[in-house]
Amino acid sequence: MTKPVRRPSTRIQVLVHDGERAATRTDEVVTEEPLQIRAQGPGQLLRDVAITMRTPGHDFELAVGYLAGEGAIRSGDDVREVRYCDVDPGQPQLYNVVTVATSRPLPDELFGRTAVVGASCGACGKTSIDQLRVDTDPLPPGPAVPISLLVSLPERLREGQSVFDRTGGVHAAGRFRSDGTRVAVREDVGRHNAVDKLVGAAILAGSRVDGDVLVLSGRVSFEMVQKAVVARFSIVVAVSAPSSLAVRAADELGCTVLGFTRGGATNVYSHPERVDLTG
Repeated sequence: MTKPVRRPSTRIQVLVHDGERAATRTDEVVTEEPLQIRAQGPGQLLRDVAITMRTPGHDFELAVGYLAGEGAIRSGDDVREVRYCDVDPGQPQLYNVVTVATSRPLPDELFGRTAVVGASCGACGKTSIDQLRVDTDPLPPGPAVPISLLVSLPERLREGQSVFDRTGGVHAAGRFRSDGTRVAVREDVGRHNAVDKLVGAAILAGSRVDGDVLVLSGRVSFEMVQKAVVARFSIVVAVSAPSSLAVRAADELGCTVLGFTRGGATNVYSHPERVDLTG
């Protein structure tokens, strides 16, 4: 059976009015479809973890990154297998269910409920910084990165947003080295999904992100800081604003957060010692 093409954008017919006249043309919108994430540890039953609304593409990375953000996966050694759902002979494979098999048992609380994660989801019930501390330790001190380099990263992220170029309706997350080298960019209709894909890509490649910079195309919420710290990004650079809880979490957990990073300017909200203002 031929595998269906999963496209990050979908062509539709739209009626366009330019202020004077109307015409019909083809447009591209970002694709949004559900993905069900399942997980299974050794000797454990296969169980549902979450259903997330996502843009198709990098689904295995998304599933692994989501589990990493929940503290269930720490490195590539924890992942035995990632696969699409097994189907009966003759049944179509819709590629909307991903199973992650781990090399160590998974905590029962991971399966306490099947979380339905919307494209603008928050921390899915996690509202306490104490809950974050269960998953990760504070970040250690690190070298300062020149301010001139940090303020240039959103534009360099934008250069890697191919789906945004076609649709104008997708978020992005980028991983950069402290010297400005772009490692990877991931796009998705959900902000949190873009970060999960980025983290999952690093885990599956056996690559450590310690000391790297996470660049976001939108705002910084609590769950974005949580995902950054669990993955061990030391600096988060965002085009838009952070929330109060994001700043509080970043301050207590040693993460440097920059917001409103546009046109060469920025606001540093936490741990400014990692920012070299003379560079």
